[in-house]
Amino acid sequence: MKKHNLTATSFHTALPCLALVLALCSAAPALAADADADAAEHYDSDTSILVTATRHIVAADTISASLTVLDKAALDRAQDMGVTELLLRTPSISIHRNGGYGTSTSLRIRGAESDHTVVVIDGVKLNDPAATGGGYNMAHLMLGDAAQIEVLRGPQSILWGSQAIGGVINITTASPTAPLEGSFDIEAGSRNTVNSRLAVGGKQGRFSWRIGGQSFTTDGISAISPKFGGVEKDGYRNRSLRGRAAIDISDTISFDFGGYYGSGRVHIDATTGDSPEYAINDEYLAHAGLKLALFGGRLQNRFTVQYTDTSRENLNPLRARPLSWESNGTNKRAEYQGEWHLNANYSLIFGADYEKSEFRSRSPAASLATPLPAFARGQSEILGFYTQFLAQPVTNLHLHAGVRHDDHESFGGNTLFSGGGRWNLGSGTTLRASYGEGFKAPSLYQLYSENGNDALSPEHSKGWEAGIDQSLFANRLTASALYFERSSTDQIVYNICSSGTTDPLCYVPSGSTNFRYGYYSNIARSEARGIETAANLRLGAISLGANYSWILSEDRSPAGKNYGKWLNRRPRETANLTLDYRASMGLELGGTVRWSGKSYDNAANSIKLDGYTLVDIRAEMSITPQLRVFARAENLFDQSYMTAYRYGSLGRSVYAGLRGRF
Repeated sequence: MKKHNLTATSFHTALPCLALVLALCSAAPALAADADADAAEHYDSDTSILVTATRHIVAADTISASLTVLDKAALDRAQDMGVTELLLRTPSISIHRNGGYGTSTSLRIRGAESDHTVVVIDGVKLNDPAATGGGYNMAHLMLGDAAQIEVLRGPQSILWGSQAIGGVINITTASPTAPLEGSFDIEAGSRNTVNSRLAVGGKQGRFSWRIGGQSFTTDGISAISPKFGGVEKDGYRNRSLRGRAAIDISDTISFDFGGYYGSGRVHIDATTGDSPEYAINDEYLAHAGLKLALFGGRLQNRFTVQYTDTSRENLNPLRARPLSWESNGTNKRAEYQGEWHLNANYSLIFGADYEKSEFRSRSPAASLATPLPAFARGQSEILGFYTQFLAQPVTNLHLHAGVRHDDHESFGGNTLFSGGGRWNLGSGTTLRASYGEGFKAPSLYQLYSENGNDALSPEHSKGWEAGIDQSLFANRLTASALYFERSSTDQIVYNICSSGTTDPLCYVPSGSTNFRYGYYSNIARSEARGIETAANLRLGAISLGANYSWILSEDRSPAGKNYGKWLNRRPRETANLTLDYRASMGLELGGTVRWSGKSYDNAANSIKLDGYTLVDIRAEMSITPQLRVFARAENLFDQSYMTAYRYGSLGRSVYAGLRGRF
């Protein structure tokens, strides 16, 4: 293996709307969720639902993998401020968070690692090479100007490359259709939380543009749970600005470009208790693309370049040197993708992508007398080629098969395969199955940071799923069920070093007395398997959505001390129930019950995290066709729970706001 050198608005603002919510709920005969609005798994036979998580525009009812699609109406009704809160109500997704908004947040799909999920916004793959696993920190991902969110579960590495072992979260922002249009949202509530968003754009002839910004502030909660002595509030501030523009140079050539800047500042606590320490996170993103259609549109070509830069700092004002940690990760990416429509029933997708990642990090000593340490540094390059064949040999049967080859600078070549199919049998019954493989090289942080281990091997995975979807009574009742399995080899985990240990990897360099708190290593094998079920029922103005997931995710290393133990922070069972009632005069009422079973905080399963149940209610009223007021109460019964040991979670929260579309 080749090595690199390490060179406000107060709480009282929301009280009137809380009264409105409670009054409306007491008057409503039932709470229910529109089948298109809830976050339960959605398989719709309407081919007007188009998705792009497959890296090309395709009807949702032709995809063999498990898919959830949430359109703009669904996003508005849910009233969530962050993407993670919204996705928690979809099947097989769990998160753990080190406190309130803005603190470190990890999202897992089907029990995979958090960095096994690819997050994409408008076709741009997001990741931070300086992050622990090289993935994307969901803590700062607000709902913003999102127009549609797609969750594609299961291995998707053929088209999306490294990291897509668990699945893909694809976010599409709004595109203008009128000469001038816009939208805004503003809300306020508990803990002096204020969230505001504004976006404007337009389309004139061949040119379109849209620009939007968002501001979020909250006094927050103690990152350390009050059960462990946490008292002070750890606040959070998030500011972001995003812009996009596109021009159709001709009927066959178009050019688009865009950028994003986001800045987050969150107070954090030490693992032992309250601390005045805070973290700053700055993200930059830029992209440009060219589309070229040839042969009457039968061959579509897209060329893109992308750049991301993430800088993070931790500062403690009680230290002589406030800066306690800093890192920077940059990613440069170039892509080509072709889509060749051989005829109406057969297509070929092919492409290549090149990615160069760089990172640096260091942890300065508190004493000014100690010189600043040199940065731990690393870089990697990976070049990938892929192709996927799509076929519809007979009516209502959709098949796909793909292959990908990656050449990693440090870990050599790797070839992956995938395949699957979806068969709409008629009478509302659909059968589907898919198989996929995954490959993920160790992150730069796992290799070269102060906790790194440059002897790590890449992770490999294989997974398959099979399921059935059924719709009855003119689609008023839909249900789905599936079974999946995934096995991973050389999965990378973090090992904590206890005081007095004789583990040689707890001392750097080896044989010295320079103790470190932990390091990364490979475990021989892990396995996940599970069941996902979902159903939606519509009865006039009332609708009901529900999903249940059972996921066994275990360490299966034959000679390991944790053989058969649950992988940490992965509940085995989760369930969601959502109801909505759409009344007359533009009034909508809704409620959600979310249940999570127990999990374990550590690999040895000695620290248990209890299960919990959360209840949310919401209401929305139309004032005019363009203006709506809304209010909600989250964690209505003030349930105390932890998704990460010692860290707190949001208690009862009440928000109210105004939404406009013009």
